[in-house]
Amino acid sequence: MSDLQRIPLPTGVELAVAIAGDRANPPIVLLHGFPESHRTWRHQIADLSRDHYVIAPDQRGFAHSSKPDGVENYAPAKAVADLLALADHLGIGNFTLVGHDWGGAIAWMAALQNPQRIARLIIVNAPHPLVFQRSLFDDPAQRKASQYITRFRDTRIDHGLIGAGLERFFASTFAQHVVGGIAGEDKAAYMEEWGQPGAMTAMLNWYRASPIVVPAPDEIAERPAWLDAPFPPIQQPTLVIWGMKDFALLPVQLESLPALVPDLTVTRIEDAGHFAPWEKPKQVTKAIRDWLR
Repeated sequence: MSDLQRIPLPTGVELAVAIAGDRANPPIVLLHGFPESHRTWRHQIADLSRDHYVIAPDQRGFAHSSKPDGVENYAPAKAVADLLALADHLGIGNFTLVGHDWGGAIAWMAALQNPQRIARLIIVNAPHPLVFQRSLFDDPAQRKASQYITRFRDTRIDHGLIGAGLERFFASTFAQHVVGGIAGEDKAAYMEEWGQPGAMTAMLNWYRASPIVVPAPDEIAERPAWLDAPFPPIQQPTLVIWGMKDFALLPVQLESLPALVPDLTVTRIEDAGHFAPWEKPKQVTKAIRDWLR
């Protein structure tokens, strides 16, 4: 993996970006999610850079990238704009886009809005926006599993996420979603990234800026009209990789995808959880490589 480059963008932020591989090779951009960084893809970067030009940024608010003040600066459209501005800065036209968790949410949105730029789409444990919002109204199990979003939106938790509070967050909130444990050096990397000034608030602001509606478990909530209106299909060939032991994003997220993604391949990894890219790196990398071929 290359050293991080800090790249200023016209969107008003500077992103720390891992870049690897020959610029002459096909470009592929890897977007991480919460509460991570480009390191989500540390195994895939090493492999894909053999024959791809690999770009893996720390997204705004995370790790060593800019952390602007204000919830409004973490709306999904801001991250999509960062993505396109980064590609422009690097002289990239069309590219393959890969996203996990929040990075996957941004990847779905970018692909829907920019089919002229996103040539192929790879999603790892990140729900399609329509499928996810529908499931929060129609599937009680997914609604229950998503109540953490409501907790993350409460700004009162921020003051406790420093010092020993980060250790508690690691043990009680993060590690419980990991299959197979976390090595000591990887834990140290998380502690260093989360300990950056303003990092925890900035990361949580992604949830606060999101328009997603998360009803309480027993709430009879007003159903958004757009859930039952026509929705544009994904135009790109799409691979969805899913760790089936994900307890935050349940398998219901896969059930309605074929109607929304005409050119769809789904690869299920039965023994992976939410953090499949590094829980089962060989299987994820093989799925990506097999599909790209």
